[in-house]
Amino acid sequence: MLHNKVRAGAAVLLLALAVVAVYPRLHRFQTQRQATAAVAPLAPALHDGDLIFQTSLSTQSQAIQLATHSPFSHCGLIYRVNGEWQVLEAVQPVKFTPLARWVARGQGGRFVVKRLRDAETALMPAALARLRAAGQPLTGRDYDLAFGWSDERIYCSELIWKVYERGLHRQLGQLQRLRDFDLSAPAVRAKLRERYGEHLPLDEPVISPAAIFDSSELVTVAQRKFPDR
Repeated sequence: MLHNKVRAGAAVLLLALAVVAVYPRLHRFQTQRQATAAVAPLAPALHDGDLIFQTSLSTQSQAIQLATHSPFSHCGLIYRVNGEWQVLEAVQPVKFTPLARWVARGQGGRFVVKRLRDAETALMPAALARLRAAGQPLTGRDYDLAFGWSDERIYCSELIWKVYERGLHRQLGQLQRLRDFDLSAPAVRAKLRERYGEHLPLDEPVISPAAIFDSSELVTVAQRKFPDR
């Protein structure tokens, strides 16, 4: 009897371990499938040069949201590449990511797509070519954990701002200084100490995802279940 109980307990343990091992892969598969289904109806309405915003699941996302008072902590540029919609984003390194995969990485698969208010006239083929050309030198650059303003390393909203400013001479969002953000939350202070120690570059120019999102030059053209916006 005791031997049977031990065998049964071992079987239950093995089953539990199998579930634990399989669940992350199953969850990723389901998330990717949902993101693909969410993106598919949007494809005909997307334009090269559109901007996309999400709440990232990265370790710094909460700090960015608290410092900027916004749910948006990651963003990128949408382009059609070899017939597929992709997002040029500053991760590690700056690169193109298939749109559905990009959406799947965000919190709840939610996103907002924005576009220049005057895109019909401002984003003609020659302008789009200049926009793509402006991003090309930044592709492959390392991600900037310190949010510096040089081109040596690049973060997500910096990529968008510089591509539009250099390609079209359009400044999307107001540049700020690090000191302009709300640095009071413990999560924000902890992340600042992790990145800078005791010497904060409070006068470093910074552009946040929230500042670009709120730019009066942009209009929302698509979104998926993003609250309070």
